[in-house]
Amino acid sequence: MLVVGFPTGAFQANCYLVAAGAGEPCVIIDPGQDAVEPITEALRKHRLSPVAALLTHGHFDHVFSVTPICDGNDIPAWIHPDDRMMLSDPMKGLSAESARFFGGRLEMREPSEVRELGDGTVLDLAGLHLTVDHTPGHTQGSVVFRGDLEDGGGVIFAGDTLFAGSIGRTDLPGGDTRMMTETLRTKLLPLADETIVLPGHGSSTTIGRERVGNPFLLGLDDPHPTGPTRGL
Repeated sequence: MLVVGFPTGAFQANCYLVAAGAGEPCVIIDPGQDAVEPITEALRKHRLSPVAALLTHGHFDHVFSVTPICDGNDIPAWIHPDDRMMLSDPMKGLSAESARFFGGRLEMREPSEVRELGDGTVLDLAGLHLTVDHTPGHTQGSVVFRGDLEDGGGVIFAGDTLFAGSIGRTDLPGGDTRMMTETLRTKLLPLADETIVLPGHGSSTTIGRERVGNPFLLGLDDPHPTGPTRGL
């Protein structure tokens, strides 16, 4: 698996191009702000042909360039239905403070072709097999994409559900702390320790590293936790 990743825009949201190898078809995960130029350059450099844009959630810092990327390459965008409205109305995902920063107005429109993701969906795209896990908490429609590596290990494209040393915030519209706790406990902690986590912001990590060092995960996989967990 070839993964080309880079941060985009003012919020440094990670965008990933994923393919079976150089010179192959690829998917584009989370084309955020100011992503068109670096995506175009990465496609040229690695001789990749995009077949779809996959969106971990609907916040504008992860989807801002999805329409020019999709319509410019005649490819569909995939998103969970609970976050689809943010493709045309990004203000629905912003805090009041952020909305004021943008003057209460931030215009976007849906790509010409949008397809909806469901929990457990398996996407066979670009020679890849990616499983969709619905992971609400950061937003109602957050998902992660799980794939297998050639060495038998796994990788997840985690969006803003899990970061190195932290988790996605739950205080924005559509966020839910209790739901996030359940997502972490039932969807992410059961994954193998060696699973590589490629998050929506910041550096990569592994499930094992987060299991023992992430303060928001400590105790969640214990059926009888002795201390409080975040949001409970």
